[in-house]
Amino acid sequence: QELLVESGGGLVQAGDSLRLSCAKSGRTFSVSFMGWFRQAPGKEREFVSAITWIGGNTFYADSVKGRFTISRDNAKNTVYLQMNSLKPEDTAVYYCAAARNYLTDYTTIRNYNYWGQGTQVTVSS
Repeated sequence: QELLVESGGGLVQAGDSLRLSCAKSGRTFSVSFMGWFRQAPGKEREFVSAITWIGGNTFYADSVKGRFTISRDNAKNTVYLQMNSLKPEDTAVYYCAAARNYLTDYTTIRNYNYWGQGTQVTVSS
């Protein structure tokens, strides 16, 4: 069974930093893209960031560009999301996702094949 396991969420104050991790586990499975999405209460799930597994090309939503950094460690089968200068509007459940195929549209939820269970990030003002 293919699994994505997130960790690293928590409660922080505005301006603080957090690093989320997402580990691929279970049966070895290959992916082309890994991404982070988030869902705030009462809102739809939205794209945050993505990275190509080979090459490490990165993509960001405008709302997090310059503050968040996505990276991956292929040897550890793990992708990270370093979140700096956090704002209250970053409060959401953050989900890790993986896609088997190369994506031209990496912002669309249905293009991802695997999802983690989510980790809560709460930023107080």
